[in-house]
Amino acid sequence: MARKTLIDKLAILADAAKYDASCASSGTATRSSLGKNGAKEGLGSTEGMGICHAYAPDGRCISLLKILLTNFCIFDCRYCVNRVSSNVERARFTVDEVVRLTLDFYKRNYIEGLFLSSGIIQSPDYTMEQIVEVARVLREDHNFRGYIHLKTIPEADPLLIQKAGELADRVSINVELPKESSLEHFAPEKSQPVIRKAMAGVKVRLDDVQDARDSRILRKAKAPVFAPGGQSTQMIIGADKSTDSDILKTSTDLYSGYGLRRVYYSAFSPMQDASLDLPPVRPPLMREHRLYQADWLLRFYDFERSEIDAATTDGMLDLDIDPKLAWALRHRETFPIDVNRAPRHLMLRIPGLGAKTVDRLIEARRMTAVRLTDLTKLTNTVRKAMPFIQTADYHPGGLLDTTNLRARFAPAPEQLALAL
Repeated sequence: MARKTLIDKLAILADAAKYDASCASSGTATRSSLGKNGAKEGLGSTEGMGICHAYAPDGRCISLLKILLTNFCIFDCRYCVNRVSSNVERARFTVDEVVRLTLDFYKRNYIEGLFLSSGIIQSPDYTMEQIVEVARVLREDHNFRGYIHLKTIPEADPLLIQKAGELADRVSINVELPKESSLEHFAPEKSQPVIRKAMAGVKVRLDDVQDARDSRILRKAKAPVFAPGGQSTQMIIGADKSTDSDILKTSTDLYSGYGLRRVYYSAFSPMQDASLDLPPVRPPLMREHRLYQADWLLRFYDFERSEIDAATTDGMLDLDIDPKLAWALRHRETFPIDVNRAPRHLMLRIPGLGAKTVDRLIEARRMTAVRLTDLTKLTNTVRKAMPFIQTADYHPGGLLDTTNLRARFAPAPEQLALAL
């Protein structure tokens, strides 16, 4: 068998990394600046393997080289395409190869940082040592100042995870599945108590660093650095029978218990294992999208989890309309909301109005009575909001009570195509 080149490895391990959902890739058509005969015909290309977009702690959108150190793995997690029993093409980077790729891409202005994860080889400690060594060489030997996100291994020595946090901008530990019973069934080598203990260890270290920064004694001294972007986690959805309510409950517990910056939801496609005992298939990407929307309402729109649960059917979010609209349709007695008088927490419940739009509305109404035309200048989703709002010159009247209000927003039925 021919030895794999660095480009061969990049193609395999960048593709394998797409299942790690801790940064959002941007999808587009493949384009090149070269014509069919190899001649230069334009500028730019979309063929940068492994390049994805993520957000830095200060909110900047940055490009990252997103790869696995290796997709070899000694674990046999049944939901993972890279499990030991999976028949996928394997590859492995050396530490120096990852460092070289990162620096070369960075110097060419393709990326601003690195997202590094890995399958488990030899042992969790050995693999974690390799991941940490990549970050150490970049930081200490090459003075790399770019963004680094490291996926850490909960079974590894806590000192290795601590070292990862000292070198990386953000660390993450995958919680994997919403329920402990599911993890025991689908990934018997993994343990939820071990995962939670590792996450708790990261939180303790983050709290210690924050306390040091706040300490009067250390105000004039250089505070210790540990994962300034915090920690995040990834949860696979659709691999077990957990409902959306189950998933959101787990997420809420993780946010409150471990101070996570983000829970990432990764839609599972049951292509790897026909023996998985799965619930009826729901469109996985749309389900993932609705969970992100519900997660956003809980974190930034003052919704309680019980309110989200109340807008579900048998614990599942409506796939045709977003969770805020679903809640509004079930609580029509709350509306219409007068945008000139209502408090902010009620304004945040108006479908179609985001938090920034609400803040602009509150600022605008201090100067003048907000009219419908004023609202159209602040947002392009006025049509969605109209049944639920009242302005100085507009009242929805009976629109709020119409029986077909949901159909006004739900997508139209599509004719199914016949298989030929």
